[in-house]
Formats: sequence, structure tokens, C-alpha cells
Amino acid sequence: QVQLVESGGGSVQDGGSLRLSCAASGFTSGTFCLGWFRQAPGKEREGVAATCAGADATSWTYYADSVRGRFTISRDNVKNMLYLYLQMNNLKPEDTGMYSCAADLRGHTAGFKWSASESFRYWGQGTQVTVSS
Repeated sequence: QVQLVESGGGSVQDGGSLRLSCAASGFTSGTFCLGWFRQAPGKEREGVAATCAGADATSWTYYADSVRGRFTISRDNVKNMLYLYLQMNNLKPEDTGMYSCAADLRGHTAGFKWSASESFRYWGQGTQVTVSS
């Protein structure tokens, strides 16, 4: 059973930085995709960034145009736990929203759409990010 637990959200001023973390457990193979999504009040959930790992150590990374150059997604294995991070720099008020970690064990399959919610089966509870001007 995959479980995802986010942390690191908070309130910052325009131009500030935050680092989100997601502790992921229950992964039984080296093939998976992990992503960060966000949802602002009154808006649809949108993909922020994603990273996938293939069986042959191939890796893919994706960013939404709105965050490319400001956000960095990364992952790390520590003591059989998989951690997903999102370093967010130069935050803007429009980055405000509930940020959720998502995972899927199918990996980077043909037709994989990293920014589509339906591409991910497992979801965390979310962590709030608020950027004030």
C-alpha cells in the first residue's frame, strides 16, 4: 500500500522560498512516477512538476511552464523510504494553493500525461502554500 505524507507548506512573502517534502512508502519496484499538483480556491487542480523512474534507471522530469526556472523537483532514497521534494524559489501570489504529492507505480508508460490527475493513483493529504504580496 502506497502512502504519501506531505510537509513543508507555509506562508511567505512575494519572492520568498519554500521547500515541500513528501515521504512515500510502499514502493516495491524501481518503476514509478511522482508528481506535485496544486489547487487554488475556485480553480482546477493543475500539475506543477513530476519525475519518473524507469526500470533501466532512465529518468524523466517535467515542469509546468508557469514554474519552470523557479521550482525544482527532486527525489531521494533514504533507508528504504522514498522522498520527493519541491524547492520553490521566487514565489508569487499566483503560486498560492494546496499542494499535493501524487504517485503511480505504472511508471512512464506510452501516452503518459504527467500533468493529468488521472495519471496518478495515489495521493497525499496536501499542504497549504500561501504567498502574499
